[in-house]
Amino acid sequence: MNTFNSVPAELVGPRLMRQDWTRLTFIHWAVDPALVAPLLPAGTRPDVLDGVTYVGLIPFEMRRAGFGRGPAVPFFGDFAETNVRLYSVDDEGHHGIVFRSLETSRLLVALGARVAFGTPYTWAHMRIRQHGDRIDYTTRRRWPRPRGAGARISVRIGDPIAEPSEVQQFVTARFGLHTRYLGRTLWIPNHHAPWPLRTATIESLDDSLVAAAGLPGIVDRAPDSVMYADTVRTEFGAPVVIPSGRLLKRSAGSRASLRA
Repeated sequence: MNTFNSVPAELVGPRLMRQDWTRLTFIHWAVDPALVAPLLPAGTRPDVLDGVTYVGLIPFEMRRAGFGRGPAVPFFGDFAETNVRLYSVDDEGHHGIVFRSLETSRLLVALGARVAFGTPYTWAHMRIRQHGDRIDYTTRRRWPRPRGAGARISVRIGDPIAEPSEVQQFVTARFGLHTRYLGRTLWIPNHHAPWPLRTATIESLDDSLVAAAGLPGIVDRAPDSVMYADTVRTEFGAPVVIPSGRLLKRSAGSRASLRA
């Protein structure tokens, strides 16, 4: 039985950062959980709904990012991002996201996030343009390899979604991420209001980011779910080590299976 809860828990302890996520499109493909299981951090497994899990391609704009409860960081706190994500759950009951890649237009952001949390940020040339109810996203990776991986996505924004479906909640009501860092799996919680979701239609999609993230062939078929959302304000709490995700030592007579 799926015990997924679409209501966020209150953050406990210090706030690490705050940011606005805006002009965001959720694009998802349903896949066999066995396909993504080897790509998840130790101590986590694919989160499953009705026998499938999802691969997400999510372009959006980050605004007013800052540390703790301080002000937004000038210039570096505003940037475009596109991420490839999977959906995870651990034995502690945390239903989260695993990022396979995160393109950003700020090199310093990519370097800082890699050093601080081990999240696989990459530096890319990116652009978001909006004309009425049409929004276009473009990204082309600069660093690291594979250079040139990218996406061109055009979306037509539709009507507000009054009552999100179970699938729509499953892929959007996520309040934390799992990441592998220094031989440990971390859970980094976040908190935000429900997304103001709208229907959306893909007008064109040319993507190589999903394949570059270790998932070839996914985008060769039409996505199973497409949505658009305007702004939510997000706060991140302090990381927590997942006990079952600690680095295991190989010993004689045993073989520990480690997933990066």
